[in-house]
Amino acid sequence: MTTTKADLKAVAQGIRDHDDFVISVHESPDGDALGSMLALKLALDQLGKRSTMFLPGAAPLPFEYRFMPLDDLVRGEPDKLLGRPLLALDAANENRMGADQRLRTEAPFVAVIDHHHDNSRFGNVNLVVAEASSTSEVLRDIFTELKVRLTPEIAAALYIALVTDTGRFQYENTSPKTLRLAAELIEAGADAHRIFQHVYETVELSKLKLLAHALEHVEVHEGGRLVISYLERKDFEETGASSGASDGVVESLRAVAGVEMSALISEPPERGGRRVSLRSSRDRLDVSEVARAGGGGGHRQAAGFGSDLSIKELIAFLRKEFVAKTSGEAG
Repeated sequence: MTTTKADLKAVAQGIRDHDDFVISVHESPDGDALGSMLALKLALDQLGKRSTMFLPGAAPLPFEYRFMPLDDLVRGEPDKLLGRPLLALDAANENRMGADQRLRTEAPFVAVIDHHHDNSRFGNVNLVVAEASSTSEVLRDIFTELKVRLTPEIAAALYIALVTDTGRFQYENTSPKTLRLAAELIEAGADAHRIFQHVYETVELSKLKLLAHALEHVEVHEGGRLVISYLERKDFEETGASSGASDGVVESLRAVAGVEMSALISEPPERGGRRVSLRSSRDRLDVSEVARAGGGGGHRQAAGFGSDLSIKELIAFLRKEFVAKTSGEAG
């Protein structure tokens, strides 16, 4: 399904037609999810709309994003927010919105705003722009449609989302439009240097210790083309790291020479089950297909899924899927 100008106008009209929103994102949020949520909250404030930011799941926010003004973020049970219009950001499918689906099922209106190419389009209106670098890039177009003024605060939130989801403008999703937007946001008051310091140069020691544990657990398969590591619950306990501290580990694995797919299996200390993060180093290898086979989704080069399988079973699953997706190709 192709996104059209009509989808953009439909989302904008839905925002005009309602006054009291819930803004929510996927569990275990990244910079794009948090930055987009905050930017939309600030934009709705400017439009005279009421809104509440809600985050599913119990995992604490990643340390590098705790400088963001998210004190009003609601966690826990959504009971007091039911029956309000829902703006779902950066979530490829409804399952990423948490186990409790009542925010969606009891909402009179659901707008999905996203850039994942495999989005299930679970809203009443769906603005899914697969070629966009990030959800923040999609939001900028909505703000233009709604005539939202780019304040320094909105620009900073959008910039956080933009810079993190493009890997500091190094991933293949970085387009000329992306770089023009970055310039626009800096001109509007986003402090790129301060944001870089907080997100990339403020690291807890426990995160570095957790990375060391992950490197100790590295397994190399398929002649070096597939690298898998894992973090057990005891690794988090021994290092004192929260589940968010595992963010970025899979990127380190992808950087190994000759690797075509990297995977990190983690057992978050705050909840049961396991989380698998996938990265591809090749344009032809779509790891979102592997993630969908596991019940998740994502981008061609970055995807993930949750599972109750054991670490051993997940390694076997990943090896099987990798071979199936690359069979008949030269290494």
